[in-house]
Amino acid sequence: MKTKQLLHVIFSLFLSGHIAMAQEIHPNPKTLEIGSQAPDFRLKGVDGKTYSLADFAASKVIVVVFSCNHCPTAQAYQDRLKTIYDDYTPKGVALVVISSNSSKSLNLWEQGWSDLGDTYEEMKIRAKDKGFKFPYLYDGDDQKTAIEYGPLATPHAFVFDKQRKLRYAGCIDESMENGKGETLQNAIDAILAGKPIEKPVTKVFGCSTKWAWKMEGTTKLYKEWAALPVTLEDIDPTGIKDLIKNKSEKLRLINVWASWCGPCVQEFPDFIIIDRIYRSRQFEFVSINADKISRKENVLKFLQKNEASNKNYIFNSDNNTQLVEAVDPEWSGALPYTLLVEQGGKILYRNQGPIDMIEMRKLIFNNRYIDGVK
Repeated sequence: MKTKQLLHVIFSLFLSGHIAMAQEIHPNPKTLEIGSQAPDFRLKGVDGKTYSLADFAASKVIVVVFSCNHCPTAQAYQDRLKTIYDDYTPKGVALVVISSNSSKSLNLWEQGWSDLGDTYEEMKIRAKDKGFKFPYLYDGDDQKTAIEYGPLATPHAFVFDKQRKLRYAGCIDESMENGKGETLQNAIDAILAGKPIEKPVTKVFGCSTKWAWKMEGTTKLYKEWAALPVTLEDIDPTGIKDLIKNKSEKLRLINVWASWCGPCVQEFPDFIIIDRIYRSRQFEFVSINADKISRKENVLKFLQKNEASNKNYIFNSDNNTQLVEAVDPEWSGALPYTLLVEQGGKILYRNQGPIDMIEMRKLIFNNRYIDGVK
């Protein structure tokens, strides 16, 4: 075994042991109590730098918020956190945001209300898209920091004074839709003024922390998806044109592919991921295979291997020109080819060649038709 592979195995075993130990010791990590000393951390930020409490030693107050990318509640508070950072940094307040969700327990269905998941790489994208100035730190591998702080949901704020004693823990405000961050701001103002906080502990609201050892739901869901039937139906030019007209109630993603096309085969599993992320919304993924009809059984086996329980078709003729014209007159015919079609047939996106899956997720998530709005 090569050294790199051996180190990977050792780290995997260490991480598994750490998580198992955490599960035994902290089946439900206890939330930090008022008056507690701020637990130190050493976490990597989206800027590539590593941060600890010592980096904020000069700050009068430090605000640690556990948040993430995928949670709709966390997303609703991103701009409010930006405002708090801008307003309070000049007053000597440090704001640190930590994402601790484990990719082991965060399933694809839960990501259906976001354009991004909670991996470190996706955190970098979100920070760039939103223009975060505050440190956005990743704790999702071992969740050591989250275990010590005990956040219940995203977002969950912890505010420490100059002595790094916890003075406030709870929500940012009481309204996901109309709040202005006033609850958190009032707590910060009180600490800066040397006054007591009226309610030092408040309720939180949002997606629960995704602990690595709580995988039962994700495992069950993936088994259910794997057991769904995989079908492959014949389709003619008229049927394809009807698909493009999209008289359904769903935003429709269509991928034309062939089993002999390398890029097609390489990216097909990513389409299955997108399907699983958004299939609970007003969305559907449809694949159209361009192999010869005589290879139908081989194509079906490929789809079954990839657990493609979406709608799948195979073109029922060897007339390639008819296929191309039926799909899109603007298409030259090179594979793969992808369309995103709104209800009513408006083509929002067309691409010849492999697609950018993050770009596609953004198009789907940000489209009003994903909720069936007309």
